[in-house]
Amino acid sequence: MMAELGVFALVLALIVALVQATLPLLGAQWGIAAWVRLARPAAALQCLLSLLAAGVLFWCFGTQDYSVLYVAANSHSDLPMIYKLTAFWGGHEGSMLLWQVLLACWSAAVAWRSRALPADFVARVLAVLGWVSVGFLLFVLFLSNPFLRLVPAALEGKDLNPLLQDPGMVFHPPLLYMGYVGFVVPFAFALAALISGELGAAWARWSRSWTLAAWGFLTLGILLGSAWAYYVLGWGGWWFWDPVENASFMPWLVGTAFLHSLIVTDQRGAFRSWSALLAICAFSLCLLGTFLVRSGVLTSVHAFAVDPGRGLFILCFIVAMVGVSLWLYAWRAPELGTGGGQFALLSRETLLLVNNVLFCAAALAVLIGTLYPLALDVLRNEKISVGPPYFEAVFLPLVLPALALMGCGTVARWKQGAGRELWQRLRVALVLTVVSVGVLGLTQAGSITPVTLLGVALGLWCLLSTLAHAVQRLLPAVRQGAGWQRVARQPWGWWGTVMAHAGVGVFVMAVSLANGLETKRETHVAQGQSVEADRYRFTLVGLSSVEGPNYDAQRAHFRVSDGDQSWDMYPEKRAYRVQTMGLSQAAIDSRWTRDVFIALGEPLDETGQAWTVRLQVKPWMEWIWMGTFMMALGAGLSLLDKRFRTGRQRVPRAARSAVAHKVA
Repeated sequence: MMAELGVFALVLALIVALVQATLPLLGAQWGIAAWVRLARPAAALQCLLSLLAAGVLFWCFGTQDYSVLYVAANSHSDLPMIYKLTAFWGGHEGSMLLWQVLLACWSAAVAWRSRALPADFVARVLAVLGWVSVGFLLFVLFLSNPFLRLVPAALEGKDLNPLLQDPGMVFHPPLLYMGYVGFVVPFAFALAALISGELGAAWARWSRSWTLAAWGFLTLGILLGSAWAYYVLGWGGWWFWDPVENASFMPWLVGTAFLHSLIVTDQRGAFRSWSALLAICAFSLCLLGTFLVRSGVLTSVHAFAVDPGRGLFILCFIVAMVGVSLWLYAWRAPELGTGGGQFALLSRETLLLVNNVLFCAAALAVLIGTLYPLALDVLRNEKISVGPPYFEAVFLPLVLPALALMGCGTVARWKQGAGRELWQRLRVALVLTVVSVGVLGLTQAGSITPVTLLGVALGLWCLLSTLAHAVQRLLPAVRQGAGWQRVARQPWGWWGTVMAHAGVGVFVMAVSLANGLETKRETHVAQGQSVEADRYRFTLVGLSSVEGPNYDAQRAHFRVSDGDQSWDMYPEKRAYRVQTMGLSQAAIDSRWTRDVFIALGEPLDETGQAWTVRLQVKPWMEWIWMGTFMMALGAGLSLLDKRFRTGRQRVPRAARSAVAHKVA
């Protein structure tokens, strides 16, 4: 009866979510304190019930209960135990249950961490979260129930999709969904502020830590997804502008703009309209990503659902949530105003505003490129694909100016702007950037393109300008003696900003060099033969048969030589027994400055002694992952800042200055 227990837990969670969504909201509106107090225990109970349902599904996978349809469709007795458990989110039904479980956990975390906030405001926040849970619980129970019985029970499972049988898939979906779902919290804070009319800077400050956490998780999720594509798919790339990749990238772009807008709203009381609208847009894009991945409208290695009824439900849910949110925003828009007073052209506010516009425009460009083929298919029954050429043509011109401005934004002053002061603070970074890129262009003449040089220049500019800002803030105190105490007293939020911006610079440089200087070669090689790519020599020493837990493989033994150095690499071509699917498991030798990549293609003869191979030498690949990790680490460091974890309202600097002036 374990599966029935899981359904019962979800039904109880739906009832509790309905209570959480209605009574606290009405209590806050009508001043009924007892109803307001229901919000926190309801969120905690809903979380426990959702976790119980998840635990039941884990139990069904662990005990190989093939009387459960979802388990029979995504597991097998030969599947390693770690993949039996992570098959939880290997299909549509389990991934939607994961969505709901993480949503309930975020709601419980808000209930626990918001005890210092006004009770009425928290009740509205948790009510909004409750309505989102109601929608997803209805979807799971009636359209995506992972506990449906299979009668009679299957004797054996159909196995997990071989593409998902990778360690990266153990962590990638939960982290990505933590980011996806996490943006519901600032969305709920924004809607609570719009409902109550409390449209000052307080809600922005209260939601800032939640936005940082969601953005950090989403960054890690995208990182692991890109690494999975690089290691598992066998094509040697890490980003292909796949529609499902875009589905996670769009909320990341808008979330980045939202995070910077919150800073201005918190610090200066400005951009209140921007912050509220971006909170709505970020979560709306998360819902849109869920629709694209789980509706069946896309064909992708990341998308598994094919039921149009599910897609229609999610689409209606998106329309309802976004429609109500935008109606509230339009209703309260006259009260939002701009706030913050006037600011100069070269002030930090202006630079952040321009960056926000560019990031949102970039997200819109990605959205158009993702949805246009779908719209054309529906309206004209024409099938086209929009690939990297489009995205590189429209995305890069929007992001490159944002990178150039990012270096100035960290050192510009609030409200005031002086070109001479910016020049004095950034001239060393600018000169070093120009000189370094010039030297690189001269030493790599003929092998490096102007586009690659531009990317390196912008990445180096972001990195050096961030380091210049850090040095100028810390060096005077160190020179005066006892300066290390001041270094230790710097707020964690500042350290997080420095780390994240430096990570952007590292990432942009690494991407530019990896894409601009890589060597690719697709050829064929027989046992005992050698081929060359770049400065490396690849010799096929031999082939052998390997038996895995649920697959059989042909393993090639390559000896790779670089001058006097040599090492062995072992790519595989796997054939999974149950799903009869072939998969190329690439061999990658990673060093700090380059990756050597070998992937087996297909055998050229019946003996299997000659194969097609894909050889790639990709410089600085490890720094792509390092730069992305530094961004996520920056969010984590900022979360350690006590200023972002307090529930007390802090008056923005602009308002404090006005009060002080009035008193004087």
